[in-house]
Amino acid sequence: MNYLLSFLLFAATIAEAQTPTKLRARDLGIPFNGTPGKFNAITDVPGVLVGYKTRIEGAGKWVLGSGPIRTGVTVVMPVGKAAKSYPAGYFIFNGDGEMTGIPYIHDYGMGYGPIGITNTNSVGAVRDAIGAWCHQKFNTKNPLDFAFGLPIVGETWDGVLNDINGLHIQKEHVFSALDGATSGPIQEGNVGGGTGMVCYAFKGGTGTASRIVKIGNKSYTVGVLVQANFGRRPDLLVAGLPVGQEISDLMPIINEKDGSIIAIVGTDVPLVSSQLNLVAKRVTMGIARTGTYGTNSSGDIFMAFSTQTADHDTTTKLTTYRSVDKSSLDPIFKATVEATEEAIINALVAAETMAGINNNKVYALPHDRLQGVLKKYNRLQKVN
Repeated sequence: MNYLLSFLLFAATIAEAQTPTKLRARDLGIPFNGTPGKFNAITDVPGVLVGYKTRIEGAGKWVLGSGPIRTGVTVVMPVGKAAKSYPAGYFIFNGDGEMTGIPYIHDYGMGYGPIGITNTNSVGAVRDAIGAWCHQKFNTKNPLDFAFGLPIVGETWDGVLNDINGLHIQKEHVFSALDGATSGPIQEGNVGGGTGMVCYAFKGGTGTASRIVKIGNKSYTVGVLVQANFGRRPDLLVAGLPVGQEISDLMPIINEKDGSIIAIVGTDVPLVSSQLNLVAKRVTMGIARTGTYGTNSSGDIFMAFSTQTADHDTTTKLTTYRSVDKSSLDPIFKATVEATEEAIINALVAAETMAGINNNKVYALPHDRLQGVLKKYNRLQKVN
């Protein structure tokens, strides 16, 4: 019976990562530029895995430590379930937030192990759990082993809907997300770390998108995953249209704080850290396309990685990375901006209305009214 229960729990975890949201932004006729990959997700980048653990439990009156719970954790594995480093870069657009591991990226230009995204108060738990998972999987049985690493974990604040001070993300939840991480199509909206998030005063959460780029005679992929918890309603733009002003009702009961956005950009383009810093910086232009101007209380921190494998010569102690030349960066920049914009809109389209602590309710962006705005401005695209 214990074996059967374990199998069922494992299967449920796999299903959480593998089952995509059926309706996405393009399905509504929202026009976007660029060519997406097969799944239009960060998992289009070869070798990249994504896993979730979602906790939606309880209802009604808030009780500290008991709930209601509306939270989770998202993990991105740049090089799969392997003990490998990868070139990494970052950009801090507004520092009212947290992402661990940045000092190492800053000085050494590399990341190691999975990347986590969760709620503000669970960063420490997720960081420690990712390190413990890496040590469990990859340690060398040496007391000086450093398989634990310096885990990268970002956050946004879900306290409008979630008992955030109840600390409901623990080691076992992170392990579940890590063990269940997969490639292929992935869920969006109210899942993983994005479960309790709010975006432009509509229900927000997790979103992803990708673009195919050609450099020289070779095609590559740029993928973006966001945890969208930012923006004020009047500023919301979709396809350049003032959707937030057109749909000014359906406001949350509590709308006191503009939150944050964490974005992870992954690519198989050979890039080094200084170039990845520039890629991460372009996320700002993608979020700007959705209307935000970057408010004071929004923690906007972005990380970028390349999946390229370095050549190590144990004799000469040389490590060699490849990189495209400077003149080839523009297609990558463009792809990052486009995929970021679409990932945010995908999060808004996928998210569903949610009630949380004390029955606080955040409404989903209504698809029919969104299409009505697109039609009004002659921007509704025919859907095949």
